Amino acid sequence: MMLLGTQNINSRNHLEIGGCDVADLAAEFGTPLYVMDEKAIRDKCRAYKQAFAREYGDVDIAYASKAFILTAMCALVDQEGFWLDVASAGELYTAKRADFSMGKVIFHGNNKSADELEMAVEYGVKYVVVDSFVELELLSSIAEDAGKTQGIMLRCNPGVDPHTHRLISTGQEDSKFGFNIRNGLAMTAVRQAVAAKGISLEGLHCHVGSQLFDITPFTEAAPVMANFIRQVGDETRVEIEVLDMGGGLGVRYLEEHNPPSVAEFAKIVSESVITAVAAAGIAKPRLILEPGRSIVGEAGTTLYSVGPIKEVHIAEDPGVRTYLSVDGGLSDNPRPALYDAVYSAILANKAGNEPTKAYTVSGRHCETDMLIPRVLLPEAKTGDLLAVQTTGAYNHAMASNYNRFTRPPVVFVMDGKAELVARRETLEDLVKCDVVPERLVKDSPKV
Repeated sequence: MMLLGTQNINSRNHLEIGGCDVADLAAEFGTPLYVMDEKAIRDKCRAYKQAFAREYGDVDIAYASKAFILTAMCALVDQEGFWLDVASAGELYTAKRADFSMGKVIFHGNNKSADELEMAVEYGVKYVVVDSFVELELLSSIAEDAGKTQGIMLRCNPGVDPHTHRLISTGQEDSKFGFNIRNGLAMTAVRQAVAAKGISLEGLHCHVGSQLFDITPFTEAAPVMANFIRQVGDETRVEIEVLDMGGGLGVRYLEEHNPPSVAEFAKIVSESVITAVAAAGIAKPRLILEPGRSIVGEAGTTLYSVGPIKEVHIAEDPGVRTYLSVDGGLSDNPRPALYDAVYSAILANKAGNEPTKAYTVSGRHCETDMLIPRVLLPEAKTGDLLAVQTTGAYNHAMASNYNRFTRPPVVFVMDGKAELVARRETLEDLVKCDVVPERLVKDSPKV
């Protein structure tokens, strides 16, 4: 059994997180329920800051909010001294509502709208990560019209293979993101940025991919970026002072997963950059990292109530498949359908019992809605409580109202206390944006 963060099995034989019995959480807040282990999040934030300060020195850590963002989460990482990476007007607005310091915000996105860029300039974000020539021209015009100078980083493709799922690979040469270094587009973007009004080129950014267990791509990307910084200096006389290496460190979804620790990650990335800049003969830049999944992934657990359990005979096999249905699924965790993502689970109200039977965990949507193809659990019954592990990243963030399901609430747990940070949606929430034309109102004349 894989226990993460502050998880343990208490005297009631129940799973406990942050000192809270999950059966009590389910009784108070209902299911499905996202449970976030606040201490685990804070511990991981501190591990990042300490490890990179030790290995590199001048470093800023920006939480990649796309993994999991709520107003409370912005406030938490602000308390921990983190920066924030946002990628939409919605994420930026959430940060603003949390009173997050805009001088520590980095704004990403490959197709930012004019409204979003105006919002970024108005709010005073530290860096806009420029992703295209169209955006470069648009941001220059917006900032100049506002009478401001907006700091930017250029997103560059170092052309490395991140060895991860193709849908979360971002650093290869044919990526939709950024400017390709090898074919000269990145240098063209540098020249245009240097000549443009209203913007100040202060850094370069790259991101190779996500859910990485092999961090070799960082050792490959570092010399590419360092050499490009030198080339920029040689050709434009502009000194690049900031290098953002992105994020991507993987997490444990299954017990056999063994991603590098934060300390190992910090050591390899730091040594790679330090060695690369020395070889390139340039000054050591200020380093920025953007972890997201590795901050919150293992801190999240989703609680479900077990519904019907069915044994289905397989025609081509003498065995059976036992389906264990839960009261959520695709709408609160689309990652198995999107990425063939795998998860582990615990029968939370029988957490200490010996696993004796294989189950296929399915959701309750009108789909082949499979959350976990096979997991060993103790003998399960309808009404039991299933805890799916490592759901802190990209579960709540990607949740939808498919089948008009309401999105689950989120609680932070720590020191035996549970605090609601996002309430459960109501049926009224589902229809509050709907508009019915007068001609479709009941008893109106037929068209």
